[in-house]
Amino acid sequence: MHLHDADFAGPRMAPDRFLVPSPSSVPPSFHLQPPPDSTMSNTPPVHDADLSHIPPRDKAELLSQALPYIRKYHGKTIVIKYGGNAMTDPALQQDFAEDVVLLKLVGLNPVVVHGGGPQIEDALNKLGKKGHFIQGMRVTDAETMSVVEWVLAGEVQQDIVGLINAAGGKAVGLTGRDGGMIRAKQLKILDKDDPAKEHDIGQVGDIVSIDPSVVKALQDDQFIPVISPIGFGESNESYNINADVVAAKLATVLQAEKLLMLTNIRGVLDKQGELLVELTPRRIDELVADGTISGGMIPKIAGAIDAAKSGVNAVHIIDGRVPHAMLLEILSEKAFGTMIRSH
Repeated sequence: MHLHDADFAGPRMAPDRFLVPSPSSVPPSFHLQPPPDSTMSNTPPVHDADLSHIPPRDKAELLSQALPYIRKYHGKTIVIKYGGNAMTDPALQQDFAEDVVLLKLVGLNPVVVHGGGPQIEDALNKLGKKGHFIQGMRVTDAETMSVVEWVLAGEVQQDIVGLINAAGGKAVGLTGRDGGMIRAKQLKILDKDDPAKEHDIGQVGDIVSIDPSVVKALQDDQFIPVISPIGFGESNESYNINADVVAAKLATVLQAEKLLMLTNIRGVLDKQGELLVELTPRRIDELVADGTISGGMIPKIAGAIDAAKSGVNAVHIIDGRVPHAMLLEILSEKAFGTMIRSH
């Protein structure tokens, strides 16, 4: 996040290194701390909001450390892909909403793009609809698409909007249909064994274009856009689009300063399991080539690479299981994930 920034001296700190206060001065009740290196499960961290035992001087020091970053990013757009445990654990949901509101109040412009895979799966199960998958992609017929729209643009989106508003923000829910924002076409899947063969997976979308006018208008009026990843096609049909892809493309179109992707992992790890706190697109290509990055991490990081190569200054893959990790990643020297620089 901050290595080589002319405004600041010193390297970006790994998760187990703190600048101020010293570990001895922070009581056990202070919960803004990284997970143990050995923790890779989805077990939510312990939450404790009682900060009353932290000495006032330490609280003031923590706040003063954020000032250079507030000044540097004031007026800049931050696109946040919201998912994982941060989206399902009640305490982490509250932390997320408070962080988004705080970022807005100190002069940044957060834009939230959310997923909802588990919620869609639960809704389909309740309706007795059995899923059919091709090469890991859900076949989305018209009935399934209706459920997707109901869950994403209804239940999930309105929960997020409500949490942000309750925390003191002014959130507005959008889909790609609003303001003609996301035009899409059917995503074509090539057969993994026969590239000449295509699979029809229904109303799963590939982005054709994004018009960010409605997002910019809301930002200018001090609102916080919350976007469901649903686009529309030439015949007014709806498409379900991968939320990571929407967040990455939107960050590029908005010329965002940062793209933050909340996940259930610590970030990109090397072959020894150590967190890589900073990468470039070129270095990622090398890690893919030697097998360090493989499997499910490749599609997860593809959108991040595209955004970094397309002008987004920094992309952060953040451990959403850590309370307030997003805030700490932006407004401190501490690393709570992997940052991908545009250069």
